[in-house]
Amino acid sequence: MKVSLRFLLLVIVAVLAADQVTKYLAVSRLTDALDGREGLSRVAGFITEQNLDNRPPPEDGTFRVLRPYRFIEDYWHFRYVENPGAAWGIFGDLPEGARRAFFLVVSLVAMGFIVAMYRRTPVEQRLSRVSLALVAGGALGNFVDRLLRGYVIDFIDWHWRNQPGMRWPTFNVADVAISVGVVLMLLDSLRTPKGPKP
Repeated sequence: MKVSLRFLLLVIVAVLAADQVTKYLAVSRLTDALDGREGLSRVAGFITEQNLDNRPPPEDGTFRVLRPYRFIEDYWHFRYVENPGAAWGIFGDLPEGARRAFFLVVSLVAMGFIVAMYRRTPVEQRLSRVSLALVAGGALGNFVDRLLRGYVIDFIDWHWRNQPGMRWPTFNVADVAISVGVVLMLLDSLRTPKGPKP
């Protein structure tokens, strides 16, 4: 395997692992879904438990989400949210079958496009390759959520003193990787290319 493809796989696996581990921690610390479970049963619960953010509220009246963890009071909390849509919940109101199919197809096409772009990017353009690898890893992390559950687990909640309209949509590590990758791509596109030496 070429060194460049090994790098792509390494970044994708690292982002995917970080994303899924932090989502597991969000489920285990911010909900009661894994309480009383041990070992592989905890992992199975992480994969199979549904409606942990109580939307719609459960019929038996038992709520699954615990209080948010206040990391930096008034600015940064960890709060469990299930996002059936895209960024900012876009398309979250589509019927479940159509929504799942739409997001799975779009994710597969996007990841295929990113890998194709990565392979066509010259080795010298390191920043572009890093950014594409980060975007691919983040897309795969959210794809795994959609494949297993039909929604994406979000848990990082940034806001400004709980003011209305001053809250960033809740996000996750995969979203961070995608955002950092896009910013790096933009920065790379603004750099002046070095001309050939005389």
